[in-house]
Amino acid sequence: MTPLPSPLHGRDSALLSLSSMLDGARTGRGGALLLRGEPGFGKTALLAYAMGEAPDFQLLHGCGTEAEAELPYAGLHRVLRPVARRVPELAPRQAEALRRVLDGEADESDHRACLLPAALLALLALLARDGPVLVCVDDADLLDAPSREALAFVARRLDPAGAVIGDAVVILLTSRPDDGLPPPGLPVLALSALDDTACAAVADQAAPVAVAEGVRLRLAAAAAGNPQAVTELVAALTPDQLRGVCPLPEPLPPCAGLQHAFLRPVRALPDPTRRLLLIAAAEEELDANLLVRAADAAGIDLAALEPAESAGLVRVGPAGVEFRHPQLRAAIYRTAPLARRRAAHALLAGLLDASRQPLRRAWHRAAAGLAPDHELAEELESAATSARRRGGFATASAAYERAAELSTGDDGAKARRLAAAARDAWHAGRSAHARDLLDRALPVAPGAAARGELELLRGDIDLRDGRAVDAYEALLTAAHRLVPIDPELAIRAMMRAGEAGVYAGDHHRFLQVAAQAAPLRAAGCSPQATVMLDYLEALSAIFLGRFGAALAPLRAVLDGAPRIDDPSALIWASIAALILGDNAQGRVMAARAVALARGRGALTMVPKALEFSAYAEFWTGRHAAATANALEGLRAATETGQGNGACHHLAALALLDAIHGDEQTCRLRARTALDRAGLYGLGLPAALSTWALAFLDLSLGRHADAAGRLRGLARAGPGQGHMAVAALSVPTYVEAAVRTGAADAARAAFTTFEPWADSTSSPDNLALAARCRALLSEGGQAEEHFRAALDLHAMGERAFERARTELLYGSLLRRRRKRTEARVELRSALESFERLHADRWAAWTRAELRATGESARPRLAEPDGELTPQQRQIARLAAQGATNREIAAQLFLSPRTVEHHLGNIFAKLSVRSRVELANLLP
Repeated sequence: MTPLPSPLHGRDSALLSLSSMLDGARTGRGGALLLRGEPGFGKTALLAYAMGEAPDFQLLHGCGTEAEAELPYAGLHRVLRPVARRVPELAPRQAEALRRVLDGEADESDHRACLLPAALLALLALLARDGPVLVCVDDADLLDAPSREALAFVARRLDPAGAVIGDAVVILLTSRPDDGLPPPGLPVLALSALDDTACAAVADQAAPVAVAEGVRLRLAAAAAGNPQAVTELVAALTPDQLRGVCPLPEPLPPCAGLQHAFLRPVRALPDPTRRLLLIAAAEEELDANLLVRAADAAGIDLAALEPAESAGLVRVGPAGVEFRHPQLRAAIYRTAPLARRRAAHALLAGLLDASRQPLRRAWHRAAAGLAPDHELAEELESAATSARRRGGFATASAAYERAAELSTGDDGAKARRLAAAARDAWHAGRSAHARDLLDRALPVAPGAAARGELELLRGDIDLRDGRAVDAYEALLTAAHRLVPIDPELAIRAMMRAGEAGVYAGDHHRFLQVAAQAAPLRAAGCSPQATVMLDYLEALSAIFLGRFGAALAPLRAVLDGAPRIDDPSALIWASIAALILGDNAQGRVMAARAVALARGRGALTMVPKALEFSAYAEFWTGRHAAATANALEGLRAATETGQGNGACHHLAALALLDAIHGDEQTCRLRARTALDRAGLYGLGLPAALSTWALAFLDLSLGRHADAAGRLRGLARAGPGQGHMAVAALSVPTYVEAAVRTGAADAARAAFTTFEPWADSTSSPDNLALAARCRALLSEGGQAEEHFRAALDLHAMGERAFERARTELLYGSLLRRRRKRTEARVELRSALESFERLHADRWAAWTRAELRATGESARPRLAEPDGELTPQQRQIARLAAQGATNREIAAQLFLSPRTVEHHLGNIFAKLSVRSRVELANLLP
């Protein structure tokens, strides 16, 4: 056995137990442990880890094999060969017993007299006089019975307290869960399935290239928590498939090594048992009633399942047949002969009701056949449409795809079914497979309309998980195909192309597509098309600096969108409201978009809706709600394979981290977002990440660095910057530039912000403009502008920005020796910063207060049990068993940050361990 690399992902508690046992043995405290788990769960790797951690031990190891399971003492012979030379040092009868083992002469009479187990105990005690001993036996369930019982005899006498034999001996055994072990008195550590985070880490470790997030999640789901399955799946995929450049095969390739391991006990079962197991494996919804009917139809007594139950392979109950592990079900089905699989499907199809279970029946009929079948293809298509209406997108996609495969002669029907399969695969969060289906549909799509719809879907997918420029080109191509055939759908394609231009930070592309869409406005336009055209017109005016001209179409969007039952329209309404300064409506529209997307089961729309909900909450100063939405959106985008969506959420979180003063997390998230943005040409998250880093610099007193970043942002081209974000960051730039003596540059930048702020009539925006004027003014004018800013803040909602204005004003008053007035502003600022968890800004404010001669009071204590959104996420993951490293990977934090948060969580919730945390949280 060769020691494997550590850490073994998701096995921290097992590693800790093994290390503790080895440390105990070094001080003379022996022990034994049985590691128990499914094939592929890492039992052998854990033994290898223990051996690698024990260079100062005398190592004895072996493993059980099927071939020698009936040979008495064959297993013990392999374990003892390296120390055969020490056997003569034992008492004569014990030495003779072990010699008989080593010479292959021992029989069960030696065991019955307890002579041989006692001799083994004596030999290990002898070896332990020279230093600690580690005995590792893999697959102990396959050892011959005498060897297994002899090892168990010794293991029971290795008391951790050293009270029985007091020797520094550790025995580690592994077995499957169905082996009949352990003997009484032997401690057991049961290995459970890994969570998705640990599976993703296994994939990263096994892969030769960086694995795309959506691919990681797909592998984790397919592996069902089995690390060996993850490793085998990674090895079966190409580098481009792992990177997400090429689609994954459907279905994923079988895990040959695991199949062999899972099927070992199945091969020993009677043929009727194996036939019933195949029927159960072919139908995941096989309840007890259907099971009884299937057994009767197959002419098999239901009692034939008893050997499988006795072997621990399945449990039979009211819910039907429950397999011990999903990989066992897959192995039984995949390795069955084709004829038997088809027979099982035909039998099940005959038992299902076409009116009550149309999709399952059609699916089994299709699986029972081989040749194309027009009637069956139509039946599957109809059943898939019903499944889609119920939100079963993954099921519908598979059914549409199978219907396309069964299609006969009619390319139009085949293309239609492939297009439907692609659309539903995308809605189910499987973007790579959706692209593959589109590639198959395009060559057979009849006519411009069908090809235009396919290009529209491809552009939608690229918009969320591809290069923004590719999305723009695909959507514009779709629009041009559709204009003469379906102008309304063409408008939708142009609207999406405009969104691609916005995400890329390329306002010239947006203006181009808006100009092409404008002539399509007609008296008979639907409400949705009208809203889209109004939105394109409004943003075009803003990008051209004509803020007044944008007001009417923005109001039209805000008026018309809520009447349309569509999450996208509500997102546009939210953006329009925020631009107009109607913050309350902006939040309401974004929240409605999220609720509507969830209610429809539109998984791909939820992350996008949460993006804009997070932005709405952030822009109106509700940082805790913004963080909660961004964290949820990050998870949803990751789970549905939307890399661009995850990038946007990371950028938003980085900006919030900068406000809270979490330097390490801000830099990690911002750099991760910038890497993705640079690769895929995403100007919006790139700009937000740059703003986050600049704001962090500002909070750290690095004013020149902050000013430099924001100057670069103002000059950044498509794919690297964003005009709107550059404009919104002007107040940050003005502050940084003034502090570095670049007032003229600050004034020039302010000229781009002031007209927009004035056009919105928003108290919050006008307050920021007044603060900029204060920073750019001298003498009494500065104070006057600060007071005006505070008056406007009082009518607004952005508590954090009000506190920053109070800090800047208080600092100015303190420098002008108006200490009493300064303290009023600084105390108010400090209270807000502490409430908002803006730690660095609070520290800066305390320093200013001390400079006025006032002793800064200690930080206000937080209410017991009140967790921040990020702490709630960390607590939930920790309660589910995720390690610090796994939590850090999932939330894009450092393990040290996770450790710090967990300490605070434990204190707030008055718990002392993860076990108590898991019991406390629902």
